[in-house]
Amino acid sequence: MFDPITLPFGAKMLFNTVKLKPGVTFEEVELAVGDMCNVVKETCGGDKGGFIAGQVFKFFGFVSDEGSLSESRTADEHYVIVTYWRSFEEHEKSHADAVFSTKFEALAKMCTDTKELGYDMLWQGAPVKGSGCDHAAPFHCCDRHRAKRKAANQRPQSRGFTLTTFPSLVSGGCAPVEAHLGGVGFGRN
Repeated sequence: MFDPITLPFGAKMLFNTVKLKPGVTFEEVELAVGDMCNVVKETCGGDKGGFIAGQVFKFFGFVSDEGSLSESRTADEHYVIVTYWRSFEEHEKSHADAVFSTKFEALAKMCTDTKELGYDMLWQGAPVKGSGCDHAAPFHCCDRHRAKRKAANQRPQSRGFTLTTFPSLVSGGCAPVEAHLGGVGFGRN
């Protein structure tokens, strides 16, 4: 239940924002969320239906000044159920299951709103120990790998807006990524 998860590249993420009715606490809905998640895990896990993993988060009240473009720095209390699937179709099929629908209805009775949005994975990464790079963020690379890329004279491809990786550097520990919009690069050279 609290073990780390591993996500294969290309996984589909469903991001479900859950707003509770006034006066309802997460402790009151915890059993409903747990039952719902357990049904998905047991009936759709792995080869049974495409479910890869899931997570539940509570909004902490933190709104990043550095990462927010909006002037508004407020957000209502809410919870997020994040699930990862092999496909959107398998996710939708899970919601058609009668047992799951019953569990979801129990949760919905305690909510003012839920909104579930689906996302395609475009990039993932983590620091590689011993590589000399201590970051995994896109658009950044250490000096050593930037110099290595320049020396190899590798050029990023440009096809509208894409994330372009340099596979020959991935095994070196750092996977530099640059974004390109209509041929104009947004990354560090």
